[in-house]
Amino acid sequence: MAAAGHETDAWVVERPGPMASGPLRLVRKAVPDPGPGELLVRVDVCGVCRTDLHLAEGDLAPHGPGRTPGHEAVGRILATGPDTAGFAPGARVGVAWLAGTCGECRYCRAGQENLCPNSRYTGWDRDGGFARHLLADARYVYALPEDGRDDAELAPLLCAGIIGYRALERAQLPPGGRLGLYGFGASAHLTAQLALARGATVHVLTRAEEARRLALELGAASAGGAYDAPPEPLDAAILFAPVGDLVPTALAALDRGGTLAVAGIHLTDIPALNYADHLFQERTLRSVTANTREDGRAYLAEVAGLPLRVRIVRYPFEGADRALTDLAGDRVTGVAVLDLRE
Repeated sequence: MAAAGHETDAWVVERPGPMASGPLRLVRKAVPDPGPGELLVRVDVCGVCRTDLHLAEGDLAPHGPGRTPGHEAVGRILATGPDTAGFAPGARVGVAWLAGTCGECRYCRAGQENLCPNSRYTGWDRDGGFARHLLADARYVYALPEDGRDDAELAPLLCAGIIGYRALERAQLPPGGRLGLYGFGASAHLTAQLALARGATVHVLTRAEEARRLALELGAASAGGAYDAPPEPLDAAILFAPVGDLVPTALAALDRGGTLAVAGIHLTDIPALNYADHLFQERTLRSVTANTREDGRAYLAEVAGLPLRVRIVRYPFEGADRALTDLAGDRVTGVAVLDLRE
């Protein structure tokens, strides 16, 4: 077992660009010592998020050279720095997207830390979980129970699940309402199950035939093409696909007073909207920006009692670049997970 003072393997974004250009490189790095308030975590699994793909391909400019992606990491604490009460070596923890906030700005004071201008993110501002070891601020780490659930099933909950939860809250779906999900990847297939458990009727609109089959297996009332009209007007919709052309399509599918929440951190350009067709009758278009720690705690508590079916496509740690390439090519149905235990 590696520890501080030794070296560890990590993937880094060397030259952002299309996956075919080989933007990632596997390197050796020193295992860092945890400082005040920090935890040194041995990564056992790490989910592969579309945000990691945006980072690798340059849609999101890396915050620093040689950044290690990955923000759905589950592992064990190897060492603790000072001021980390409540955490001990050997405990199972999750390291998620939100890595730090200032705690002092008006957004933080108002419970909107996701809007903090000084927020920091795992795999973007701090090195993330595409590595065998990582450092994390203990205040932003989730303690995970020893409940028998496999690490690989927990990892996607830390971003795909939490962001889907916030998007569902932002969409303001009424009890028993009709929800449309545009795109059906990692986040959407988890959000669909949460909405169904809450009593919603779910309609999925996505281009991939295999994803449509999965949606129906999970209980969706219908599954059509991305630009198809759902079989009934929607009370709310969430756009997961990073495709701006789908915004007017989803808005047009809303019933009066409906809300469309855009869940992604990156979106291609939105075409011109027609006021009468897309926004009139009090339709609402809302964005979703990251999440708060309270979102994470609330989501993990709610799904702890649900029989979630997490569709996992496993990759070995050495296959991180292949996982992102498959994600870019829409060859992942469900969620890709790097398994460092293999």
